[in-house]
Amino acid sequence: METHTLALNFVCDLPFLREWPELQDLLRRGSLPNLDAWRLPALACEAVGGTPEQALPALAALACELLSIILFDDMLDEDVRGEHQRIGMPITANYASALQSAGLEAILRSEADPEVKLAAMGSLNQMMLTTAFGQHCDIGNPVDEEGYWRVVETKSSPYFSTAFYVGALLGGASFEIAEGLRQFGHLHGELTQIHDDFNDAMARPANADWLQGRSSLPILFAQVVDHPDRARFIELRRSIADPAVLEEAQAILVHSGAISYCVDQLMQRHQKAQAMLDDMPLVHRAALQTLLDAQISPVHKLFRELGVEQSPR
Repeated sequence: METHTLALNFVCDLPFLREWPELQDLLRRGSLPNLDAWRLPALACEAVGGTPEQALPALAALACELLSIILFDDMLDEDVRGEHQRIGMPITANYASALQSAGLEAILRSEADPEVKLAAMGSLNQMMLTTAFGQHCDIGNPVDEEGYWRVVETKSSPYFSTAFYVGALLGGASFEIAEGLRQFGHLHGELTQIHDDFNDAMARPANADWLQGRSSLPILFAQVVDHPDRARFIELRRSIADPAVLEEAQAILVHSGAISYCVDQLMQRHQKAQAMLDDMPLVHRAALQTLLDAQISPVHKLFRELGVEQSPR
C-alpha cells in the first residue's frame, strides 16, 4: 500500500473521524492534489535515518493541517473553486477546525517519546497560529516589499518549516538537526512562494493575482519601483482581463526588471539552502538535494536559453 494511502488511513481511523464519513471523504479528495507538499515530512524523516512507518503520523498531521489551511484560505479569498462553494461556509469552517485538531491528535497517537510528541505538537500549533496571522496580513494585500515578505514569513513558510521539523523529530533526529531542517524548510517555503508568484504573473489568461488586484512579487515590483513604464503598468491593471493588455503588462514585468528581481531572490535563497544542506550531518540527503535542485532548475534552464554562463555549484 502506498505511503499516502497509509497516512490517510491513519487519520481516518482516529476517534470521531472514524464515524465522520463526510470529513473522511473531504480529506481524501482534498489531500491527494497536494501530495508534494504534505509528503515533505517523509523526506525529512528519511534524511535523518527514520523509517516510513515513523513518518506516518507526521504525514497524517501535515495532510490535515494543509487541508485546513486551504479551506480557510479559499473562504478568505472567496475562491470560486473552494469547497465552501459546494457545501457552504459554516460546514467548511467546521471541517477546517476539526482538521486542525485531527493533526494534533495524529501526533499524540504516534509512538514517539513524550518529549518528541510535545515538541511536534507545539510546532504544529505555532504553525497554525502564525499562518492565521499571515492570512490576516494578506487580506490587506501588501503595498510594499516589507509587507510582502512579512506575508511570506508568516503565511507561506511556516507550513514547510514545520513539515521538515516534525518529520525529522519523528524520524529520531536530535533537536539540533531537526531545527536545521526547520530552517531549510523555511527557505524551501520562500522558494516555493517566489516560484508560484513568477508562474502566476506570467500565466495566460490572467489568473486571480491579476484579476483580484493581488500583489505578487513581480507585480508588486512593477508597481512600486521607479521605472519608465510604472504609470503605464498601473493603468493596464485596470483592464487586465483583456489578453492584449495582459501581454503588454507581462512585457513590462520583463523589461522593468521585475522578473530579474525574482530570479535574483531565488538564487540567493537557493545558495543559502544549499549551504545548509551541505553542512547538516544527514544519513540520507539525496531526496532533499533532488528537491532543492528542482527549485532552481527553471532558472538554470532560462540561463541556458539566454546563453548566460553559470558557475558550478
